[in-house]
Amino acid sequence: MRDTMKAIGNKAGYGVQIVAVGALTGAFAGVVVTLYNVLVVMCEEFSVEYYNVFRTHPAFIPLLFVALFLGGIVIGGVLKFLPMIRGSGFPQTEGATKGLFRFKWYQVLTGMFAASLFTVFMGLSAGSEGPSLMIGGACGSGASDLLRRNAVVRRYQITGGACAGLAVALNAPLTGMVFAYEEAHKRFTPEVFVCSFSSVAVAIVIRNLLRPAMGLSVGPFLTTFSFPAAGDAGAMFCLYALLASFLVALCGVGFYCLLFALRKLFKKLTFFKGMGKYTIPFVLAGAFGLVTAGVMGGGTELIASLGSGAEEQFTEVFSVFGAGFVLSLSLILVMKFIVTVVNTASDLPCCCSIPMMAMGAALGALFSKLFAYMGMDPALSDTLIVLCMVTFFATVVKAPITGLIMVVELTWDFTFLLPAVLCVAMGYLVGNVFHTEPLYERLLDEILEERENKAKRVTVRLRVGESAAGREIRDILWPFTALVTGLLRAGETIVPKGATELCEGDVLTIEGKPEDREEYLGALRAVAGEVLEVLESEAIREAPEAPPEDSPEDAAPPPSES
Repeated sequence: MRDTMKAIGNKAGYGVQIVAVGALTGAFAGVVVTLYNVLVVMCEEFSVEYYNVFRTHPAFIPLLFVALFLGGIVIGGVLKFLPMIRGSGFPQTEGATKGLFRFKWYQVLTGMFAASLFTVFMGLSAGSEGPSLMIGGACGSGASDLLRRNAVVRRYQITGGACAGLAVALNAPLTGMVFAYEEAHKRFTPEVFVCSFSSVAVAIVIRNLLRPAMGLSVGPFLTTFSFPAAGDAGAMFCLYALLASFLVALCGVGFYCLLFALRKLFKKLTFFKGMGKYTIPFVLAGAFGLVTAGVMGGGTELIASLGSGAEEQFTEVFSVFGAGFVLSLSLILVMKFIVTVVNTASDLPCCCSIPMMAMGAALGALFSKLFAYMGMDPALSDTLIVLCMVTFFATVVKAPITGLIMVVELTWDFTFLLPAVLCVAMGYLVGNVFHTEPLYERLLDEILEERENKAKRVTVRLRVGESAAGREIRDILWPFTALVTGLLRAGETIVPKGATELCEGDVLTIEGKPEDREEYLGALRAVAGEVLEVLESEAIREAPEAPPEDSPEDAAPPPSES
């Protein structure tokens, strides 16, 4: 009885620890990411203003392109020194939550903060949500290091910080939390829920306290959209929505394929010691930015201008050489598509999620004009735009639950949830037909391939302690690549499965290929118990063998959680 009470007390204390460090992480991330996003908005506004100056004084345009060229060289130098901040930040942060690699949090935080702000300042098509997520994850890693937590708690804190960063960037707490389940860990456990909930809750509270103090709003993301007729939309509108989502999904697949084709091309560009390739997206963004401000920044202003409640109509702000709505928006869509693909393919420190949503919204606005001629109620245009926006995102990222929750939180409206489910399902289905992988998972795989993991395969025999006793194998946050291959209980050999409940004193055989041997062993001690024996094999290059193909309910999942 005493041992049972002791075990319960230890687990309760561990839960309190997760809540406490999660709250601290949320406070740290809330302050830093809120400040970052305020500066992003300021940089976007300033870049639009000085581009207007160059439009009105064309004699100075060569100076702009000189500055853009030098800016590309500067960013190339920074990324050569800090390769971890290349790209959006999503794949690197996912890798850190899975224990794939560990980054120096202060370098990542300051490097991504400054480099991504610089890309926005120079007028590139750059979203802030990916850098916000990575900055939040770095805050979690920093809080863990300052508190001297173990490897397992560090992963929880990185998860909580990443969730908090995404939630603050979009003012979408549930979307931030769902990232932990659908993207980072691919599963739901009490620890993941607690760390993400405590971090996100504290970060959102801090955001909503800081922004009013700065004279900024804390309302929903899409304030210019209204949905008075969405609740009365009938079967005919669902058909319009499905047709639009199918076409948008095809565009998303095209975006995906072109992106990875260009990535192969950019890897072959080595002029100026590999830094010269970053001048291409800078110069291209400058050329398109001089045409219209609609291709600059993440695209939040472009999305807002398409809503029926926009104070300034689209043509007043983003018209291309005085052209009408349809032609201007079509040209902006093409240019936004090109610069976003190039930015992502070149691994600039900026995110493509908001730009993708802007492209989806532009497609939705064009389809709403077409469908209005075919008989669709114009009052449903805002609804169709939002549905196309989330469909493009879900097709490329392949995160349908995140997309659905995001559309609700960005609009604060539930009336069109059924059409949203249909459209997201259509986008996901089209992606599967063309065999596309989730964007950020594939980018993470590329990062891992570049690192050429040459670690030795390690076999560990471990005695289960009270921290893992009473838990199923699949509910334990194992280090990445660790696979339970044997279980010995009271002299009897048991075939381990995902649903196998561990008992104190069990001896486990665990195989894996750790990149950092000592951290790997430390993580095993933290989640399971005492390490009895460690055996190492010769270095091998091929990937670890896949586990037996048991049913999902019975198989012990690879603790990579992917």
